[in-house]
Amino acid sequence: MRPIRSGVQRIRTMHKKAEWPRRLRSQEWYGGTSRDVIYHRGWMKNQGYPHDLFDGRPVIGILNTWSDMTPCNGHLRELAEKVKAGIWEAGGFPMEVPVFSASENTFRPTAMMYRNLAALAIEETIRGQPMDGCVLLVGCDKTTPSLIMAAASVDLPSIVVTGGPMLNGYFRGERVGSGTHLWKFSEMVKAGEMTQDEFLEAEASMSRSSGTCNTMGTASTMASMAEALGMALSGNAAIPGVDSRRKVMAQLTGRRIVQMVKDDLKPSDIMTKQAFENAIRTNAAIGGSTNAVIHLLAMAGRVGIDLTLDDWDRCGRDVPTIVNLMPSGKYLMEEFFYAGGLPVVIKRLGEAGLLHKDALTVSGETMWNEVKDVVNWNEDVILPTDKALTQSGGIVVVRGNLAPKGAVLKPSAASPHLLTHRGRAVVFEDIDDYKAKINDDNLDIDETCIMVMKNCGPKGYPGMAEVGNMGLPPKVLKKGITDMVRISDARMSGTAYGTVVLHTSPEAAVGGPLAVVKNGDFIELDVPNRRLHLDIPDAELARRLAEWQPNHDLPTSGYAFLHQQHVEGADTGADLDFLKGCRGSAVGKDSH
Repeated sequence: MRPIRSGVQRIRTMHKKAEWPRRLRSQEWYGGTSRDVIYHRGWMKNQGYPHDLFDGRPVIGILNTWSDMTPCNGHLRELAEKVKAGIWEAGGFPMEVPVFSASENTFRPTAMMYRNLAALAIEETIRGQPMDGCVLLVGCDKTTPSLIMAAASVDLPSIVVTGGPMLNGYFRGERVGSGTHLWKFSEMVKAGEMTQDEFLEAEASMSRSSGTCNTMGTASTMASMAEALGMALSGNAAIPGVDSRRKVMAQLTGRRIVQMVKDDLKPSDIMTKQAFENAIRTNAAIGGSTNAVIHLLAMAGRVGIDLTLDDWDRCGRDVPTIVNLMPSGKYLMEEFFYAGGLPVVIKRLGEAGLLHKDALTVSGETMWNEVKDVVNWNEDVILPTDKALTQSGGIVVVRGNLAPKGAVLKPSAASPHLLTHRGRAVVFEDIDDYKAKINDDNLDIDETCIMVMKNCGPKGYPGMAEVGNMGLPPKVLKKGITDMVRISDARMSGTAYGTVVLHTSPEAAVGGPLAVVKNGDFIELDVPNRRLHLDIPDAELARRLAEWQPNHDLPTSGYAFLHQQHVEGADTGADLDFLKGCRGSAVGKDSH
């Protein structure tokens, strides 16, 4: 008499194995009957997974940067469920994986140092586990580049879905942009135009829903860069975090990654030199953050693309800024979405001959096919070219004896009258020196001066903090002055504004020329001619550099030590030197 089969056995025999064009990577863990396969598969079954899920379905890792301490990403667990639904629908096997989450608004002194640590940890998370493809679930600005960098270094099929921006903020009838109004209101308090109580009242209106910054800050910029690179589905960047269509986008992304695994469509197929040039031009058109420069350089380094600061200047120089969003304009991301979002901008670039139309996207379609039929629903938000905020909106790269390897400036956020300026340097040796002096009425400074801050680059104030948009001294603000030229080797928030020269390379902490600027030196900024010049004799500059000695604290242990020893300059992306390049998805030999 034949034994009666259990219900589980009977269900198992009813399953028809999925057919895939090649053996899936996850089958190295889950396929077969060896002792080690049973070890991997058997432990997973303690969660109640049926046996047939391990028999040929693609395993999709949902790399989730949710964290209670990353408020921009606080809603990503809910979005992850929608991603899972899409993966199940397409015949995949979703597995949610929590990964390193670095928030610019909670990590201090800077989140930038942790972008590279996150990329390192997440790369090994992908490589060391049975994933056939990845959904990169990101939000706050460092999570987007860190996950893309990691995915590029492993080169498994990967797709980005972002958490989306917050809804508009309002205070006393005025739109309030996250970050942008923080800087504005803070300066108003120092100028005596706003009370501290009013500032605290305004705080409640700045972040009124889940999501990232609602300005064209770094988070929205990097969401736009992911879409412009072709690494996210068309339309992803601008959907508000609490809009139901954000959930739809997450579910569609889950469906799409399964087909990408079947097609073996990898980051290296999408992130080409043409894709990076499309992203650079898109950044100019949207008035995107200067942080995009450093992130795209690092991402390009992971896929072996030769991208330089010269490419940023060459590709962005003649692109008008047509997105009328804070900090460059007046609207916020919510209006940008209603107007049609990033696809409208990309279509405009294509119509102007500024787009590589055949660049491939994660959809399997070309960039042009994705955007050619979209409509602009509000030409005050996405402006006609002849009404652009600035006709030359790309990130400007300036060079000279003060920045031999380059420095960057965002013209759309600058004051036109300061783009050509010569002024006396008022020097701050580091961020602490700045804080100690800036509010002193005896500080010898006026609006014609140029503020200079040192030791805030990748190897300096740890990891290159967002302190480059130095607030002006109260005695200048009280005159009604709202902008001055500021120069540093730091970064600044994408939500900030002003005539701010950033990422000065080589940085002061390695003995770059910035390190030897003295109070009273004159500096010339000439943006039209891409020049940044310290107006002292060559022999004097050489003497100062020869005599320079570092005067900043150096870490002696921990990750800060590793970072300081191996981080590269801002001009090449500030990645760790040993992380550049693609290492592939092969795992080390084990007992299989």
